[in-house]
Amino acid sequence: MNIDLHNHVIPQGVVDAIRANPDRFGTRIEERDGKSYFNAHGKLAQLLPEFCNVDAKIAWMDRVGIDMSAISVGPPIYFYNLKPEVGLESARLANDGIAQMVAKYPTRLRGMAHLPMQDPDAAIAELERAVKEYKFKAVELGTSIEGVQLSDPKFRKVLKTIEQLGCFIFAHPYLCSAQGAMDDYYLQNFIGFPLDTTLMVAHLMFSGALDDLKKLKFLLAHGGGYVPYQIGRFAHGHKVRAEPKVNTKTSPREFFKRFYFDMLTHDPQAARHLINMVGADHVVIGTDHPFDMGPDSPIGAVDAIPDLTAGEREWICELTAKGLFGED
Repeated sequence: MNIDLHNHVIPQGVVDAIRANPDRFGTRIEERDGKSYFNAHGKLAQLLPEFCNVDAKIAWMDRVGIDMSAISVGPPIYFYNLKPEVGLESARLANDGIAQMVAKYPTRLRGMAHLPMQDPDAAIAELERAVKEYKFKAVELGTSIEGVQLSDPKFRKVLKTIEQLGCFIFAHPYLCSAQGAMDDYYLQNFIGFPLDTTLMVAHLMFSGALDDLKKLKFLLAHGGGYVPYQIGRFAHGHKVRAEPKVNTKTSPREFFKRFYFDMLTHDPQAARHLINMVGADHVVIGTDHPFDMGPDSPIGAVDAIPDLTAGEREWICELTAKGLFGED
């Protein structure tokens, strides 16, 4: 099987709620030249059928050779910036919509829960509902929440509940908490997204959060940002400097084993380096569908990896994903 763990949806229930009350959700859906677009603070994103229409999603999977996809909401509807009650409303709509998609194609789709992280208590309640009612085994979180790191103590009880319920976290950026020099050329995506993932991992490692969350697993989008290339620098710095040891004595290399990575690096040699660093049993397919930053051919990207063995291919395409979902 070819299993994709980085695939986005925007359920129709959320779209309908935004159309009905755009001011409540701080975003609008506009029609231009016969196409629908999200307008979030002046930034347009096309609302393609594959976001909302599960039949269109499955048809795309069939075209590109993906047998199963884990679906999660797209960044335009994270809505962490909204009032807590609106964040909870949108999360419930999103999770109900994802569950409906999965129910229609139970052999082809798996769902990831979305949580209103601006209210940790509400996030826990919604997580417990999604796991109880829909049997979700994964949670998508932003790599930071409106600039606040996931390692912050305010989120610890949410992360602990995710761990206790046996779910894993798919961490996906939506902004970069480090600002500056990224306003041009779409650099907030090209550089900001990988950087925010890297900052999240560093804060989790050095804060002591992962000492407290001993079993929690993280899947990182976009090849893990800069982490697989700079983990040696993290480990060396922890060894020779006092500052990184204030909250933890554990080497970043030990924590590194807790992270999983999609292979969405857009370069065969970079994907080869990722596999060499973390092992194929920690790598999965990620398509970022239907955003334009996804690969033209997901399976072709796997086949292009230099010196890929049959065993490595099996882990990347199927076994790692099944292991994370407890289906191995």
